[in-house]
Amino acid sequence: MDKMMKWVEKRLVPPMAKIGTQRHLLAIRNGVVSSLSLVLIGTFFMVFINLPIKAWADALAPYSATIVIPYRMTMGLMAIYATFVMGQDLAKSYNLDGVTGGILSLGAFFMLQQPINVLTPKAKPLGFVIPMANLGASGMFGGILAMIFAVEVYRFFKTHNVTIKMPEQVPPAVARSFEALIPGAVILTFVWVIRDVLGFDVNAALLALFQPLTNILGNNLLGALLPMFLIHLLWSFGIHGMSIVGSVVRPMWLIMLNANADALAKGTAATKLPYIAPEQFYQWTVTIGGAGATLVVAMMFLTICKSKFLKEVGRFSIVPAIFNINEPMIFGAPMMLNPYMFIPFNLVPLVLTTISYFAVKFGLVNGFTTIPAWTLPAPIGGYLSAGNDWRMVVLILFNLVVATVIYFPFVKAYDNKMYSDEISGNGQDSESQAKRDAEAATN
Repeated sequence: MDKMMKWVEKRLVPPMAKIGTQRHLLAIRNGVVSSLSLVLIGTFFMVFINLPIKAWADALAPYSATIVIPYRMTMGLMAIYATFVMGQDLAKSYNLDGVTGGILSLGAFFMLQQPINVLTPKAKPLGFVIPMANLGASGMFGGILAMIFAVEVYRFFKTHNVTIKMPEQVPPAVARSFEALIPGAVILTFVWVIRDVLGFDVNAALLALFQPLTNILGNNLLGALLPMFLIHLLWSFGIHGMSIVGSVVRPMWLIMLNANADALAKGTAATKLPYIAPEQFYQWTVTIGGAGATLVVAMMFLTICKSKFLKEVGRFSIVPAIFNINEPMIFGAPMMLNPYMFIPFNLVPLVLTTISYFAVKFGLVNGFTTIPAWTLPAPIGGYLSAGNDWRMVVLILFNLVVATVIYFPFVKAYDNKMYSDEISGNGQDSESQAKRDAEAATN
């Protein structure tokens, strides 16, 4: 075990850590995360209209199209919000003006869309409109490509001083506008040629390119297991696995969730949705209480352990874990670089993913369609995300039992070791160290 951990720490962790600090991936992560507040608000309306009460559904049926408008204006336009923030964040990482980077990225993204001239109604035609199909999660890949292209072109012109410089007396906002003229003209003209002159649909090409990978991640057991394996392996060595892996796969998770929500809105049964494993699949049924499903570990530390150190860790970890915050546990126990916890911490998510995958696949529970607040306790969040399905609560409770069974012998072994150290005097400072680790994790 020690040899394997040393090999992983030496060979695998350094390159993965570099990936985690890669500026483009950081920009993608920040852009997507920044839009989640609006998406959370929008999904509330989907939950509101899909309460499992027939009389309620029948009463709201005539108004359903109006009620879901906030959802369509948030989740349905997610790529717009994310593209601006991604461009702003990437530009700032180069010490460029963030607003200019965001605006140029947004301009390139809109140039990838093709307006349609709507000639109806005859009395007052709508004129040119942009279809919303590629403005939501399905447009994320286009937004990412537009953002990278726009900011890199902006950086090239700025680095080589190919910009229009205004006198110092000119207000900064005006100066930035003129500074962006030359790179903006190049960016928009290039995208216009590709999309409109040559007729190449970049969004469709990107979706076709990533569709096989999206299908593997969303509807294949090995594909569903892969993110959990990588995330928890990285966490085992103190690296925030979700920050790295999520930056890469979250756009695909969003496409899955959007497809599920659209299918449900069109009348598809909640147990027959297109994708099994969007992000909410893992959030509510696998990483219960945080990475590694460590809610059960906090409960065991607090209730069955003899070690004062582990009881203290359980005491300050249990409440955050209920709300899916487990850094106090990961850094306090610790779960990372801990040979006693390495196996269950990595095994439990794989087992729970397998159980939950088949539960959704065989229609034992609903699929996932909405994004409740991630700090909700898992039974509540899972219930809401799966269209108010009480069976999801049963699945989550069952998974907690499974996680407890797997963790139990390892927790007992770790407790015996820590208790022995405390009796022999080697763990006298364990409680104070636990408190210091918890404070460091939350700062």
